[in-house]
Amino acid sequence: MDNVILVGYSGHAFVVADILFQQGCTISGYMEKVTKANNPFNLPYLGDEYNEVSSKILSTNNFVVSIGNNMVRRKVYTYLKSRSFNSFNAIHPKATIASKVSLSEGITIMAGSLINPLAFIGKGVIINTGAIIEHECEIGDFVHIAPGAAIAGNVSIGKNSFIGANATIREGMIIGENVIVGAGSVIVKNIPDNAIIYGNPGQRTV
Repeated sequence: MDNVILVGYSGHAFVVADILFQQGCTISGYMEKVTKANNPFNLPYLGDEYNEVSSKILSTNNFVVSIGNNMVRRKVYTYLKSRSFNSFNAIHPKATIASKVSLSEGITIMAGSLINPLAFIGKGVIINTGAIIEHECEIGDFVHIAPGAAIAGNVSIGKNSFIGANATIREGMIIGENVIVGAGSVIVKNIPDNAIIYGNPGQRTV
């Protein structure tokens, strides 16, 4: 049985906690800047991830960075890995992951999601509830695919990008780094780095 610490403890983390329990893990506690009044799983507060007491705890546990914000998740994950702590993949038993899929470290894959053959999932990625990643997609580090998004085959999504709930990306598209695709958008053209896109068809706002 794996012992895991949640780094971050709010709405997204509550879903991650449920996944870990479904995987048969023991959650040793959570790390945050301050103790949380909303503690639905009654987890112990272990301080933040930057103090020496926490370092001792992290040295004997795995961690999941349970933070939805891509840039914050990347910062925290990178720091913890620089200290040689062990990350853990939170993968719901009711997610469907095909053969020949490449999964990196520090990922979260939620219930009802589907990842088809030859897809690559980078480190720190979130594949949220019911999202579809089709064949031969490449999902860059610290991307968040929100609930219900559908990514057709051979799509490349650059690091740190966010694909909103129920968005659809046509096959073969190249999505740059640090991109935001609004909820429900339909993407039928390539998107450059740092763009914000929404609508059907997707229109650039920035």
